[in-house]
Amino acid sequence: MGRKLYVGNLGFDVSSSDLEQLFASHGTVDSANVITDRSTGQSKGFGFVEMSSNAEAEAAIAALDGKEFGERTLKVNEARPRPAGGGGGGRRGRW
Repeated sequence: MGRKLYVGNLGFDVSSSDLEQLFASHGTVDSANVITDRSTGQSKGFGFVEMSSNAEAEAAIAALDGKEFGERTLKVNEARPRPAGGGGGGRRGRW
C-alpha cells in the first residue's frame, strides 16, 4: 500500500489546511492538497494527502473512510496513479 491517499466528496469550502488538520490526528502528514479548477479557483471536491508511512496511511483510511466531515461522507482510499496519455487539451475543430 502507498502513502498517498485520495480524499473524495469534500465540501467546496474545505481548504488544504483543513485537510491536513483532519489527517494529522492519524499520523504525520507530508502534504495535503485540495484540487481546484485552474480558471475559477473553486474546489473540485476532492484532494490528496500524503502520509509519512504506509501504516499511518492505512490507519487514516480505516478511521476516515465513510466519516462525516462538513455534512458530507468522506471517501478515502489509496490514490491510483494517473493513466498514461494525458488529459487532452489541444485544438479542436476544423482541420
